[in-house]
Amino acid sequence: MRRFILVLALLATATAMAQGNKPSKYGQDETIVIWDNEKAPHSNGLTGEAYEKKPYRLTNTTKTILYAFNADKAKATGQAIVICPGGGYAMLSMNQEGYMMAQWLAKNGITAFVLEYRLPNGHKEVPLEDAVEAIRFVRKNAKKYNIDPAKVGIMGFSAGGHLAASASNIPPVADRPNFSVLFYPVVIANHYTSHVGSFRNLLGKGFTQADADKFSMEKIASENTPPTILLLSDDDATVPAAGAAIYYAALRYHGVKAAMYIFPSGGHGWGNYDTFSYQKEWQQLLLRWLCELSK
Repeated sequence: MRRFILVLALLATATAMAQGNKPSKYGQDETIVIWDNEKAPHSNGLTGEAYEKKPYRLTNTTKTILYAFNADKAKATGQAIVICPGGGYAMLSMNQEGYMMAQWLAKNGITAFVLEYRLPNGHKEVPLEDAVEAIRFVRKNAKKYNIDPAKVGIMGFSAGGHLAASASNIPPVADRPNFSVLFYPVVIANHYTSHVGSFRNLLGKGFTQADADKFSMEKIASENTPPTILLLSDDDATVPAAGAAIYYAALRYHGVKAAMYIFPSGGHGWGNYDTFSYQKEWQQLLLRWLCELSK
């Protein structure tokens, strides 16, 4: 009889695993599909499924997905961050600018949501509506994730930094994040401090300077922009640091609480890689800024 019960227990365990109780692919605690091109307000015109050109380099995104990483309960701050990976609006760099960052935030008590947003493909409204809906989702489900709906921030890298900054400046104030964390962001729409490819992918090949100006953050920043921290490298040859400096100046002009740290070297795209010489420094600076912000 005992052997029979043991066999049943083993079968039940195997069945549960077959139904999905396996370790998650990226370490997330939950995967949430927000919508797709058919259900979202706008489509990016792409079809089929997303795929990786190279490991963790995701393209052809047609669904908006959140990967949730729950905060360490012993360290929980009540804060949450929606993470927007970079990739020039042509792909999503999901590893060092997504999953790795989310894991680190969760270990430090901050609930993290990696946003797999739909690439614009020339449809400028698509990534922004994904980011806004992600923020709405997190706030709506604040109780479930044990977070404070007034402590929901956004984080972005490179073109993902442009998306995070857009979400901080363009939507109605009620839909904006409570704070913004920008790593080597694309924020200025001019040729000497920008990344033209990101604007081309966002706005379409024939975009004009007038089109770009509507998404140039220093032009639309205001007193309603949330507190912002910028982290970047002086020798970034892809997205010049001067662009972030101009945005920082605009934020301070409007009285926005802001901080900016420019590291001497590191180039572009370091995310949470430990090969970046100043990894420990930026981590300490960011955690201190977030701690002071939550008081």
